[in-house]
Amino acid sequence: MGKPTGFMDWEREGAKKRSVEERKGDFREFILPLAPEATTKQAGRCMDCGVPFCHQGCPLGNVIPDFNEHVFRGRWRQAWEVLARTNEFPEFTGRLCPAPCEAACVLAIDREAVTIEQMEKEIIERAFAQGWVQPRTVLHRTGRRVVVVGSGPTGLAAASRLNRLGHTVEVLERDDRLGGLLRYGIPDFKLEKSIIDRRIAVLEAEGILFRTGVDVGRSPNWSDLRASFDAVVVAIGARRPRALQVPGADAAGVVQAMDYLEAQNRAVALGQGSTMSAAGKRVVILGGGDTGSDCLGTALRQGAASVAQVELLPEPPKQRAANNPWPTWPVIFRTSSSQEEGGVRGFGKRTTEVEVADGRVAALHWVGVKLGDGKLQEVVGTEERVEVDLLIQAMGFLGPDLTALREQLGVELNARGNLKVDEEFRTSVPGVFGGGDASRGASLIVWAIADGRDLAKSVFTALAPQRSG
Repeated sequence: MGKPTGFMDWEREGAKKRSVEERKGDFREFILPLAPEATTKQAGRCMDCGVPFCHQGCPLGNVIPDFNEHVFRGRWRQAWEVLARTNEFPEFTGRLCPAPCEAACVLAIDREAVTIEQMEKEIIERAFAQGWVQPRTVLHRTGRRVVVVGSGPTGLAAASRLNRLGHTVEVLERDDRLGGLLRYGIPDFKLEKSIIDRRIAVLEAEGILFRTGVDVGRSPNWSDLRASFDAVVVAIGARRPRALQVPGADAAGVVQAMDYLEAQNRAVALGQGSTMSAAGKRVVILGGGDTGSDCLGTALRQGAASVAQVELLPEPPKQRAANNPWPTWPVIFRTSSSQEEGGVRGFGKRTTEVEVADGRVAALHWVGVKLGDGKLQEVVGTEERVEVDLLIQAMGFLGPDLTALREQLGVELNARGNLKVDEEFRTSVPGVFGGGDASRGASLIVWAIADGRDLAKSVFTALAPQRSG
């Protein structure tokens, strides 16, 4: 390693952020680049650990110690080349991944982990700035045609690899712009959409054909699509939301998180106000995960009068529990960038009723719960009534909408209602493959990209000409 004692000499230093008051005034990204000297030190904290458990933590298998070594030595192009071998889109993971690699970092046993996620972002942004990211020429075409349905991270990763392997690839997207949930599900303050457009331009120049506004299942239907291509890749998102099942939950002013976030993302793209604004309203967000946090940051930027983010489970511990050892993902109390900006947080509350007045949500009724005998139990005497003008449901997702695919092609679903695939990402219908959220349910962006990469290899193998004895 570049500096064997680097992890002892330098503490972890994250990237600086724009001030809370400044960033709440717009929807621009707020995490700033690391200073050159800080970048060198942070890369130099990567230990000579012998067995890099960060590899185990990263579904993509990124060769983290190697690219950190290159950065420490000032060999940025080599760092990018190492990173690009395993990760199609470091500009996405460097902004959006929860970094399971850092949870598995050996240094994280008793100190703060290496800043792996930030290093990915630094490397890829320098690669684009220096002009190293250029369209690759495909030297040989196989004559095979593959269609990818969905332009999120799984679809883009699969399309990129299949195209470079020589297949002619067409990507179909239902929305009016490309990127899937990256486009309309992630707020601009976490991912400015020019980052997506920049990568799409490279993929188009490499020969991938993109078509937007194509609602597969209606026009064309899945059967016609299968008949028109040598292989079909299902890479749709898991957008079916989990909804409140209590009286009054259908009142006006009770919305789903994805609808709320999409309205704001479209407003930013068009340079206008959101059709679903929290301005001046008392907002409650049900769900303490990343989606709920994105809604919190959005509501604060829209000028909400107050915002509360509440989750069903009790508050997690500050440190790892005995049954949650390294290198597993630490289930601990965390504060997101949006939670740094304002609002209040609540834990262990179960909604019992949405109070309605004149057809609109007026208040929320909930009761405190605690874990007991392995399940949540209501706590007597903890009932509350909270006035609310906008109730956002961010309680997770049930999976993808596969109704048309099942009816038109007869694909099998797994026990969770997701697309059933084998270890080679093959569905029950020959020539139809699936991965990412379509088969996993809502998951991490790093798993989405990993599935897209591996799925592409399986499609290529399936379409390879059979050699005679």
